[in-house]
Amino acid sequence: MGCSSRCQRIQVLVAAQFQGPGWFWGQGWFRRLLHKPKSSSVENLKSSHSASPSPSSSSSSSAKSSSSSPGTSLATSSISLSPVSAVDISASDSPRWDKSYDVCICHSEGDVELVSELVSYLEGQPESFRCFLQLRDAVAGGAVVTELCDAVQNSHCWVMLITPGFLQDPWCRYQMHQALAEAPMANGRTIPVLKDVDRKDYPRELRNIYYIYMALKEKSFRQIRDTVMRYLQELCQSSTKSME
Repeated sequence: MGCSSRCQRIQVLVAAQFQGPGWFWGQGWFRRLLHKPKSSSVENLKSSHSASPSPSSSSSSSAKSSSSSPGTSLATSSISLSPVSAVDISASDSPRWDKSYDVCICHSEGDVELVSELVSYLEGQPESFRCFLQLRDAVAGGAVVTELCDAVQNSHCWVMLITPGFLQDPWCRYQMHQALAEAPMANGRTIPVLKDVDRKDYPRELRNIYYIYMALKEKSFRQIRDTVMRYLQELCQSSTKSME
């Protein structure tokens, strides 16, 4: 079922729960996001990276503990990536450019400052990850339901910043469900990040997906970056194999 159909089906339920989406857009605090520099255009990124060397194979990646079960956090030790790290995700013919964004950040209103730091970190990486933030990148005048649905469909990966505010925000849960509908098997695209939330409160819908527990902010940012990078590398490698 397409995004538009899902949106139409859910929109009635959403409208019944809220007086309207205006609160989501009318808050003054979101202006802090507007000065954040946007990612470079796809064409600029393509041209600037097409002659660059491939990413180093020494990049670190989050590793799963062999004794872990779904719904538990990832280990924080650094390991060498498999040969997919030799793939240049920014090549002009990379499937990375098939979508408008590398990562969509889903978060509650109360976590905007932390998310701003994460976005600045990701967009400042050598790969210039393209991040979608609703309060910065959504089309003015667009319906909230439509914008959330489009953001999910037009992004490779989705970071779910699960905080107490996230758990109480129906819009966050709506976007989480849209991401799961887009990629039910996850495959590295859905990246749950827990902060100040007990494991018992981890959303049941995500319990088949390993999460990152944010204890140290800088380390968690690196884990998120490595997870997005890993997915894009595997996507490029799969595309290369299919062309051979």
